[in-house]
Amino acid sequence: MTYLEEPEYTHGQPAKTGILLVNLGTPEAPTKEALRPYLKEFLSDPRVVEIPRAVWWLILNGIILNTRPKKSAEKYASIWTPEGSPLKVHTERQAKLLKGWLAEKIASPVMVEYAMRYGKPSIPDTLARMKAAGCDRILVLPAYPQYAASSTATAFDMAFGWLGKTRNQPALRTVKHYHDHPAYIQALAANIRDAWQMHGRPDVLVMSFHGVPRYTLEKGDPYHCECQKTGRLLAEALGLDAGQYRITFQSRFGRAEWLQPYTDKTLEALGREGVGRVDIVAPGFTADCLETLEELAMEGRASFLQAGGKAFHYIPALNEHPRWIDALGRIAVENLGGWASETWDRDADEQARQASKARALQLGARG
Repeated sequence: MTYLEEPEYTHGQPAKTGILLVNLGTPEAPTKEALRPYLKEFLSDPRVVEIPRAVWWLILNGIILNTRPKKSAEKYASIWTPEGSPLKVHTERQAKLLKGWLAEKIASPVMVEYAMRYGKPSIPDTLARMKAAGCDRILVLPAYPQYAASSTATAFDMAFGWLGKTRNQPALRTVKHYHDHPAYIQALAANIRDAWQMHGRPDVLVMSFHGVPRYTLEKGDPYHCECQKTGRLLAEALGLDAGQYRITFQSRFGRAEWLQPYTDKTLEALGREGVGRVDIVAPGFTADCLETLEELAMEGRASFLQAGGKAFHYIPALNEHPRWIDALGRIAVENLGGWASETWDRDADEQARQASKARALQLGARG
């Protein structure tokens, strides 16, 4: 086993608590050349595609990576911003706002960074940078409210893979899910109410979650159940009855059955039924991305209107909504446990560290 090179250690340096906000990932640019390595990394993950490796290797490298990058690049180009990928822009802003929120609540040193499971900045590189900056305790906080093996677990795999190659390991904690956390539900409700205050209420609210193959549910993945609970709690917070909302699943791929009902089919059915106005929101996406801005806001709109619907509104993801930053902070603090302090004294900590350093040097430490 070859371990990663350790950063230079200095006795008496202040210890920090780190929080790593992890999102799915994004290509570096909306081009075919940038999409190919991104899709290869994403679709090569055995948690994402559970097909025998030899068979899937032939399909992925022989067909998908020769056809899909161009199509995907066109979709990304339709939602790309001057600042770059919306997912990356919003995740970076969330990390900065979370750092500011924590600075007002916690006295002890806290470092907040973000990383992507696929693409850059990578989880291993960011964890290494946090460790080098003095983080000896790190909380991995996924941007996925609902746990799924194909999202949350694969992020943890990458984090623990880095840990397994590290000689002087920091303590690592993970947040599995927060699909029913009151602050998260209230943030979703506040975000939707803000939209309704501007545009009025719809006839039907569609809550669209990212889809996964149905066999994952049958094998024990809790994702479907957690999406259903989020939808139910959100409907209750908004005061909706059963006929005023739908819980659906989007982004299916391949021929296998995925979780149903499907978002596109539901929108088409609502249009045919003569529903006048539909609003759609994606509670499982905490930052706008390709799946929300292109698949829902553009393709979803077309599906509903072409089927006979009259009005369609996409409600943005939580992004930088103040209630979401507050919820994110509360979730982080709850999972930090004793790792952070509201009563930490900088001067007392400095004195204790310098005394410890002096003792170490007397015992022959090198620095």
